[in-house]
Amino acid sequence: MSSPPLSPTDAAGDPQAERLASEAAERAMREKLLNEVNALPAMPGVYRYFDAKGEVLYVGKAKDLKRRVCSYFQKNHGGTRIGLMVSRIVRMETTVVRTEAEALLLENNLIKTLNPRFNILFRDDKSYPYLKITSHAWPRMAYYRGAVDKRHKYFGPFPSAWAVKESIQLMQKVFKLRTCEDSVFNNRSRPCLLHQIKRCSAPCVPIGQTPAYARDVQSAERFLRGETDEVMAALQEQMTAYAERFDYELAAEVRNQIQALSKVLQQQVIEESSATGGERDVDILAVKVQGGKACVNLAMVRGGRHLGDRAFFPKHVDDATAIQLDDEEARSPERQVLEAFMAQHYIASPVPGLIVVSEPVDASLAEALGTQAGSRVTVQAQPRGQRRIWLEMCVKGADLALARLLAEEGSQHARTRALVDALDLSVTEIDKFRVECFDISHTAGEATMASCVVFEGHQMQSSQYRRYNIEGITGGDDYAAMRQVLTRRYSKMAEAAQLGTGRLPDLVLVDGGRGQVSMAREVFEELGLDLSLIAGVEKGEGRKVGLEELVFADGREKVYLGRDSAALMLIAQIRDEAHRFAITGMRAKRAATRTGGSRLEDVPGVGPKKRSQLLQRFGGVRGVAGASVDELCSVKGISRELAEDIYRALH
Repeated sequence: MSSPPLSPTDAAGDPQAERLASEAAERAMREKLLNEVNALPAMPGVYRYFDAKGEVLYVGKAKDLKRRVCSYFQKNHGGTRIGLMVSRIVRMETTVVRTEAEALLLENNLIKTLNPRFNILFRDDKSYPYLKITSHAWPRMAYYRGAVDKRHKYFGPFPSAWAVKESIQLMQKVFKLRTCEDSVFNNRSRPCLLHQIKRCSAPCVPIGQTPAYARDVQSAERFLRGETDEVMAALQEQMTAYAERFDYELAAEVRNQIQALSKVLQQQVIEESSATGGERDVDILAVKVQGGKACVNLAMVRGGRHLGDRAFFPKHVDDATAIQLDDEEARSPERQVLEAFMAQHYIASPVPGLIVVSEPVDASLAEALGTQAGSRVTVQAQPRGQRRIWLEMCVKGADLALARLLAEEGSQHARTRALVDALDLSVTEIDKFRVECFDISHTAGEATMASCVVFEGHQMQSSQYRRYNIEGITGGDDYAAMRQVLTRRYSKMAEAAQLGTGRLPDLVLVDGGRGQVSMAREVFEELGLDLSLIAGVEKGEGRKVGLEELVFADGREKVYLGRDSAALMLIAQIRDEAHRFAITGMRAKRAATRTGGSRLEDVPGVGPKKRSQLLQRFGGVRGVAGASVDELCSVKGISRELAEDIYRALH
């Protein structure tokens, strides 16, 4: 006869009863989950698995949701990674879509949003840079990164800022387009140095405001689109026309332009359109997997020009590539990484008409990318001719980038281990060793700023950096500033750690000697925290690099690690990053304080239009702050009363 189910009251205080109740609850949860799986439709869709904490474990897509999800639960996967994942699943969510292409796009949108533990994940928070040509009457050429404004023309994307700036220099040499800000352009009375060195045709003054500038802008746009033959032919016709009218000086200028463009074409090694099969925009992708790490190298061809490459390193490669079910087509880790990159990368980035890849990928992926782009996308795995040369270059780049990453990670692992050993720290998981470092920065007591940088997982974690505005202290009192920032940082963290919901760092570094360490000790004593966590980085004799010593809050003797110590190298890296982060924040705060910052926008009666007029008239906020009331009144729409309000606000 089976025993009746245990109530919570019966189970309380009895370990065996608690275990039986937990097992019964787990069986009930599992049975409910399996019932949900059996009720799934045989349609395309996306599924998401969650653990007991509500965290996403895995996001996947399927042509047949029921068949795919059932395959996770129909067999025992043992101690494999897929078995580990399945054992953690307590809840599931599904979304039905119309096609497999829609499922693929939704899957990768969710992966980028939810950051699942068992998916290959590419993170690239930086948007791609573009070369922008404005819609101004005398268009300006500029580097641009951010949201696209339809009023202007954008060319790219480029793999790096360096590639954009190199293209701008090229445009200056050949087409002499302006690069100055509108506020500078509108207030020029004579040509600048760029005109004198033949890098700008000076449309800021009447001598340069000719129809030729508009032709140069048009030629530059065509060149950036890859229409190099057409640009050269138009210049040849223009030179001939000038010569026939006996305008030999103008013909000579166009001749020089043609020579400069020819030289640029040779330097850039631009291939004819036949080399790319008629495609002027091409992405080349090469993947390399080694040592549990992976690299995808992306090379970009825009307008027929090879603009360089950029390496990406995904997370969770081992976990994700180990999850492969019996009903799936066997895919190599390289192919899985490449497909994951393509799907996630092109969600937010423009898709070119041709993508050359080092590994064959699923045909449905090209279909999905075409759906995303709204045009046909060709994915080619075995290119010939120039495309093959580009792919070989890209593969070599992936090899070098991954080798560099593995070498750096090995070095960082060694430095982390050296620091833990040198300070005799009790760290159970070296890969989770966490250091937080603090620094104070100000200029003679003005605009005091404190920084906190984080080192974890053998690397700096820039997304966890924090700056603190220090207020209510005597200017230049670094000790009071350190006390304030540590109190603000660790008061709530200490409460969370006591409740078991938070985690303190394994080491707290402060940039300073005994004085700063004693202040940190007072804060930690008030909060009831372990004093052994605190170490100060004290300058050595003559403040020379490599002679720093560590000062401790718990009474230990000072430690000198040695100039060549790997532990000291890591401490110096973290300390220097804290100093850099603090000083950049301080400078921005100081500049805002001295120029009035954004207070111009806070003046009643100054809207976006008047603010724009003021900034253009005086060349920036600093110029507005330096203007007198009478000078402010000279701006259209600014009354004397409003000018006085602006003057008071900025002084």
